[in-house]
Amino acid sequence: MDRNDHRAIANRMELFHQQDEGPGMVFWHPKGFTLYRTIEDYIRARMRGAGFREIRTPQLLSRELWETSGHWEKFGDSMFSFADGERVHALKPMSCPAHVQVFAKRVRSFRDLPLRFAEFGACHRNEPSGALHGLMRTRAFEQDDAHIFCAFDHVEVEVARFCAMVHEVYRDFGFDDVAVAFSTRPTVRAGSDEVWDRAEAALESAARAADIAYRVDPGEGAFYGPKLDFHLNDRHGRAWQCGTVQLDLVLPERFDAHYVDRDGRRVRPVMIHHAVLGSMERFIAILLEQHGGDLPLWLAPDQVVVANIVSETAGYAHEVAGKLEARGLRVVVDDRFDRLAKKIVDAREAGIPILAAVGKREASERSVSIRRRDGTQKVMALAAAANVLKAEATRR
Repeated sequence: MDRNDHRAIANRMELFHQQDEGPGMVFWHPKGFTLYRTIEDYIRARMRGAGFREIRTPQLLSRELWETSGHWEKFGDSMFSFADGERVHALKPMSCPAHVQVFAKRVRSFRDLPLRFAEFGACHRNEPSGALHGLMRTRAFEQDDAHIFCAFDHVEVEVARFCAMVHEVYRDFGFDDVAVAFSTRPTVRAGSDEVWDRAEAALESAARAADIAYRVDPGEGAFYGPKLDFHLNDRHGRAWQCGTVQLDLVLPERFDAHYVDRDGRRVRPVMIHHAVLGSMERFIAILLEQHGGDLPLWLAPDQVVVANIVSETAGYAHEVAGKLEARGLRVVVDDRFDRLAKKIVDAREAGIPILAAVGKREASERSVSIRRRDGTQKVMALAAAANVLKAEATRR
């Protein structure tokens, strides 16, 4: 296996593993789940700042709901389902029908719009065993699902807001090369040509208003609406489709969702689907390969390793670690009876960006010797080092 394959990187960094007893499933180890939650918390903060409210919807829903939405016809063969007496239930392959249920549970006014919901939705799809590939293709995954219910005159602003956010997010993760595809109506689809004409025109207009350059992918839209797909180009020259924003006039109709306009009339909302990362698992795989495991300081599961140079300074090493942890840094101590050179190599293999070495001189002066990935070193007072590293760890 290539050293820069995300599975090899994960093995070096002790992030996750997979095994035959759980095909297409992931066993997240402590460091891997720290990375997972760091990304999740970052996206959660971004969504909250964009006016989204987080919800949680069931993983298991009846076949009737999936038939109403059209997903049973489209994805039924790849859904995990079982019969409970006379009723069939299925694990959700996506969250959108459940979000419509939350919207439609009460009467909505035009004053409530745009209404924005977000969810880290746990999804399952019965992918063929031959298609499974590490985190790139799994049977259980989480999506950063989000849905906006709005009026037609909100579409341009909402799409522009998403496009701006998605580019900022990708830059924070170290991706600067992003291509956009405008995916139009597929051959097999729900909704009339009139509905599709209206949806495609609205999304195209919104993309132009947001100054988004795109190529057209004919026939690659979702079965319920056109979409803009965001493709990341990594340092190896590979393109990955991650983010998406989709305009949907079909599901609100199928579930009889509506709001009351200022004249008291029942009006169908526009439903905008979007995800910034898509599958969290797949994005982590792409991220690991993009950086070769050398994640930026803010993302690294272990940000600092404190290594004693001689056995007498092991106690001071733990004191240093405590001071750094108190500033919110993720710290481990390497107090093994081993050479510093070996500890440096092991920290590099584990993807830890900062090594703080402490010897007799550092202990007596209450300082640390900071060594970075590029080999640069600097001796700093402990308090100053804690301030500097904390500031660096909060920078994207």
